[in-house]
Amino acid sequence: MSDNRISELLSRIPTDLFIGGEWRASSTGERFDVLNPATGEVLTSVASASPQDGKEALDAAVAAQEEWAATSPRVRSDILYKAFELATTTYAEDLALIMTLEMGKPLDQAAGEVAYGASFLRWFAEEATRIHGDYFRIPEGHLQAIVVRRPVGPCLFITPWNFPLAMATRKAGPAFAAGNTAILKPSKETPLTSLFFGKIMQEAGLPDGVLSVIPSKSSRDITGPIIEDSRLRKLSFTGSTAVGKALLKEAAGNVLRTSMELGGNAPFIVFEDADIDKAVDAAVATKIRNMGEACNAADHFFAHEDVYDEFTTKFTKALAAKTVGAGTEDGIDVGPLVSQKQLDDVTGLVQRAIEAGANVETGGERVGDSGYFFAPTVLTNVAPDAEIMTEEIFGPVAPVVSFSDEKELIKIINADSVGLAGYFHTNDLPRVLRLAEKLEIGMLGVNSATISNTAAPFGGLKQSGMGREGGKEGIEEYLETVYVGMPAPDLS
Repeated sequence: MSDNRISELLSRIPTDLFIGGEWRASSTGERFDVLNPATGEVLTSVASASPQDGKEALDAAVAAQEEWAATSPRVRSDILYKAFELATTTYAEDLALIMTLEMGKPLDQAAGEVAYGASFLRWFAEEATRIHGDYFRIPEGHLQAIVVRRPVGPCLFITPWNFPLAMATRKAGPAFAAGNTAILKPSKETPLTSLFFGKIMQEAGLPDGVLSVIPSKSSRDITGPIIEDSRLRKLSFTGSTAVGKALLKEAAGNVLRTSMELGGNAPFIVFEDADIDKAVDAAVATKIRNMGEACNAADHFFAHEDVYDEFTTKFTKALAAKTVGAGTEDGIDVGPLVSQKQLDDVTGLVQRAIEAGANVETGGERVGDSGYFFAPTVLTNVAPDAEIMTEEIFGPVAPVVSFSDEKELIKIINADSVGLAGYFHTNDLPRVLRLAEKLEIGMLGVNSATISNTAAPFGGLKQSGMGREGGKEGIEEYLETVYVGMPAPDLS
């Protein structure tokens, strides 16, 4: 990738706050740097929103809410579809490169996220015209019930750095389709994608105030006052379980509607009857996609004792063959981790596992002296209750454990406090159905590497959150239900 292409793109990315349809500086004049994780160098700086800016973004959302809610579903649909077209044609290459520059993922994976993220705009453009209420006679017969669906009202989206486009569109698509206004507070690591998304929505014709984008170097200072404001009606957050719990406590003050997509720590199980080569391919794909920095990435691996050696040997060989480097270069499989902190966290987990007796089959250390690269890693001789098995890794590290008994394995997995995604490989259909009933996990991939799709409900059980994003369920998170009872008509 040429420096000229990168410089030209950076010159076109908005770096001010987007509030009420206007691009403007922070009220304090503060800015913060956005780093390239492949080099650790500064890409650019963006405006850092203040609490006053957050209030003004909410002011804009409140002011636009009534008119946007009254806008016809067809008009809302057309705007979302226009945004989809812009994201997948005019700005597809720009969006992919922005994500690679600020987050690190290889360009081909970033292009995949553009397609995936944009698909939520198209899906909910279609759903906007399918919001239905109900009409029925109550059982006693004296009342006729009318059920009205209407927008929740102004929303706050707090999005993470790992999928900066998809996590925004997965919330904005259904919110706008249902007639809600919103404030988007992106991660400070990856604000450029969100700001460019604001530009796309503006170009698509979204009315002023319906979306504001307010990056900030201090998330809590911005989101706290907004959540405490009684005019806010909905909070949607994607991130860690710890932060989600804290936000839920804040949201309780105004009894906000909340959607929480929280921690993962997904198990990957290889049973004795699995096709080992296909299981290895799937394990590699779900482990290195996004450098393992995905809430639904496979985090810990269980292989039946009958196939453990074969799976581990082939898995290690396949991961060791992957190429690590800057995502802007050709032929790269694994980019850098997003930040020095993330590199330190992953390095610490691996080092403590080694100190506890784990064997390093491949990888196990940082790659190079600049940037935040970590080698794809396979660890063996790990106890099922080891820290690296019970903590979400968010990196290209795969601890592999042998098991012999399905029932005992289910107990181990269900003991985890989270249950977002899980993967297992088997050719036993009764086992598939049995595990679907017994595993305390919200999404299960069978003989596959990834199952995320716009048309399917994304979400987990237990401390992995509440609510669902995507599918027909996704728009329900942004609708209120109003019941109207009136005297039933005399049909005699």
